[in-house]
Amino acid sequence: MAFADRLSRVTPSQTQQVLVAADRLRRQGIDVVDFGPGEPDFPTPAHIKAAGAAAIADDFTRYTPSAGTSELKEAVCARYATDYGVDYRPAEAIVTAGGKQALFNVAMALLGPGDEVITHTPGWPSITEQIRLADADPILIRTHPEDGFRLRPEQVVDALTPRTRAIVINSPCNPTGALVAEDDLAAVAEAAASRGVWIVVDLCYERLIYGEAAHNLPRVLAERARDRTVLVGSLSKSYAMTGWRCGWALGPAPLIAAANAVQGHSTSNVSSITQRAAVAALTGPQTCVRAMLDEYRMRRDQVLAWLAPEARIRVGVPAGAFYLFPAVGDLLAPDGPRTSAEFAARLLAEAHVAVTPGEAFDAPGFLRLSYATSLARLEAGVTRLLRFAAAIG
Repeated sequence: MAFADRLSRVTPSQTQQVLVAADRLRRQGIDVVDFGPGEPDFPTPAHIKAAGAAAIADDFTRYTPSAGTSELKEAVCARYATDYGVDYRPAEAIVTAGGKQALFNVAMALLGPGDEVITHTPGWPSITEQIRLADADPILIRTHPEDGFRLRPEQVVDALTPRTRAIVINSPCNPTGALVAEDDLAAVAEAAASRGVWIVVDLCYERLIYGEAAHNLPRVLAERARDRTVLVGSLSKSYAMTGWRCGWALGPAPLIAAANAVQGHSTSNVSSITQRAAVAALTGPQTCVRAMLDEYRMRRDQVLAWLAPEARIRVGVPAGAFYLFPAVGDLLAPDGPRTSAEFAARLLAEAHVAVTPGEAFDAPGFLRLSYATSLARLEAGVTRLLRFAAAIG
């Protein structure tokens, strides 16, 4: 059976495959500890749920403008003004079904055959797959654990060519938790601006940063390349609203209008109910975000402590998001799991712990462990993981 040629350029999501495999075991009555999903385990905060319920009660259940309600776009712009000191107008904002759709809309609006797009790896696989779906070519800059997975600006600048159309950066990074430093981004922005290259920044984990590192990437870009910058954000991670499906893009009005043309002929508006809840999230109390961040920090540190005795699992301390990205190459062998994908498959089948193999992020030899689950489940999962490691080796 023949399908469109574009599908030959993309691969299925391995993170979704992990979810399916874990669910299959659960339906057999097996207790699976799931370190796979990039999804908060917290309930959506009460005031946000109340706003969604009120929208239903008020019959706010019809179409809205494709790009989102004025109220929500104003709330997004106000949030960035408060958090970063950058000035965007509602005409420079589009509301999307999660950050993923924002990135997809931008890719469809900006990219075409022959374009090159620089991004970094290990990285979120949907970024490179969306580039390919837009008929462009991803140019991957590899970052390394011994360097804290730092994206060095000279790597990006050296990769620029006359075909470079855009640079896509994810910070904090999924899966590594690494941050792009302000000075490094400034150097990239100056080089990009001089060549008319776009910079797209995926900030979907922007509220989940543990230390005091300077991370005002929107201001860095506004001061150097505002007319070629797109900021992508989401409510999913920071407000525990994955199922509500709400994200956005901020950028120059012509680009946002083009992204809205894509959206208007595909999904149209985000659920009206979600949009009302999103306004409550952005304009209401932010203590819920801090409380979740504090809990993630505690979980991160505890899991690192539990893993520390196993020297063959080498892992750095992530600065953001809610993942550990340990190297497990020392546990791979010809007479055991030979790849991290095989390791993850056996770990699920034999120890009933679900993790995402590094191959999903162009990083063989690594695993992604989400600590967005309860401390009790984390302890159970790490205990099983350590027993499995000892048994194979």
